[in-house]
Amino acid sequence: MLPTDFSDTIVALSTPTGIGAIGVIRMSGGQSVEIINTLFKGKNLLQQASHTLHFGKILDGEQVLDEVVVSLFLAPHSYTKEHVVEISCHGSPYILQKVIEVLLKNGARAAKPGEFTLRAFINGRFDLSQAEAVADLIASDSESSHRSAITQMKGGFSDEIKKLRERLIHFASLIELELDFGEEDVTFADREDLQVIINELNSTIRHMTESFRVGNVIKNGVPVVLAGRPNAGKSTLLNALVNEERAIVSNIAGTTRDTIEVPINISGTTFRLIDTAGIREASDTIEAIGVKKTYEQIKNAAILLYIFDANDLSELQVLEDIYKLNNNNLNIILVANKCDLCKEDALGKLEFSINELTQNIYPIFEISAEKKQNINELKEYLVEAIGINPYLKDDTLVTNIRHFEALTNCNHALDKVSAALRNRVTGDFLAQDIRYALHALSEITGDITTDDLLDNIFSKFCIGK
Repeated sequence: MLPTDFSDTIVALSTPTGIGAIGVIRMSGGQSVEIINTLFKGKNLLQQASHTLHFGKILDGEQVLDEVVVSLFLAPHSYTKEHVVEISCHGSPYILQKVIEVLLKNGARAAKPGEFTLRAFINGRFDLSQAEAVADLIASDSESSHRSAITQMKGGFSDEIKKLRERLIHFASLIELELDFGEEDVTFADREDLQVIINELNSTIRHMTESFRVGNVIKNGVPVVLAGRPNAGKSTLLNALVNEERAIVSNIAGTTRDTIEVPINISGTTFRLIDTAGIREASDTIEAIGVKKTYEQIKNAAILLYIFDANDLSELQVLEDIYKLNNNNLNIILVANKCDLCKEDALGKLEFSINELTQNIYPIFEISAEKKQNINELKEYLVEAIGINPYLKDDTLVTNIRHFEALTNCNHALDKVSAALRNRVTGDFLAQDIRYALHALSEITGDITTDDLLDNIFSKFCIGK
């Protein structure tokens, strides 16, 4: 549950739990400086300037708990726009716990998950989408996800939303003005100009919602499923891609019974490689479950690496498997494995036949997973295949499902406005649809919020942020 009182002072450990060289304890609230000053042996912290560091000791009565460095950030020039104190201690879990306990005894309370960032939002430090970007930044595990979170936290996405809202608010106010003078039959809002604006807004919003496909995989990693018949070399390829032995490899067909997921960073983007059971008629119940899981993983994949033994399968067998595995949105890459063992011209004929039959729909890579031939080339193509690069410098990249849903709702409302304009619907109905579009945009930035929404967002944060 969200706290209802923001006048008190909160405290939490801001660094990960466990033993480390340094641990940082954070306090925020009007009494932060007073509380730490009663426990600090050194300077009088009440007389010190903001953004200064002070070395001294933390005492619990007469007992010295630790030698620390205290950082002061005085309101409003802090993360939360309140007085903030950060205490850098030695990273002993015992020391950190004892310091937090003595702070609690002297007037602070334990912070709830995300409460520091919640206070920053409540106090106008940034809007709701920027607050969510803080959590994304903490969770970022690749260059692309980090860049996207930084851009959003700096307000790139928020600025675009604000521009859209301002244009809608202008016309909404003119429509509302017409309603106030309804009996006088006056027109303040030019319908043709409004239609132009709606078309422009719809185009911008559609571009933003389309970017969610890329934004989502940047944030969560690109799911890449390795599928094929038993003994095609799927597990060997997985090990070659990550350059370590993560999957069990043997000559026995059906060795892989369950899915194995391994993350890998390629050119700043995280890919989630998923090794699966071989595609065939299962000989036992366990194997049948494994094959079923393979198809389930394929449904949620962004890319399918179909691996086949170039010495064993005909082009018709390859195509048969592809048609079984394919769905409308799936990006399939054919990987011809064990090419080092191929007879002269055999692979070339196989590729020619596949290209002829598929009209070059599917790219084909020749590799030897065991000898790690052409593995780097395959990695490079994975980055190209996902189509991330054009979006990496786009300030309006959407990575959050909540934002995507709100933009989709706004798009629907604007479509209704367009239809109403074409049908010369009265201003009161126009105003209603415009209000709904504005409401959807306002939900993104937090201009309109509910306690349930805020509780859902900030409860997913770590406690010290």
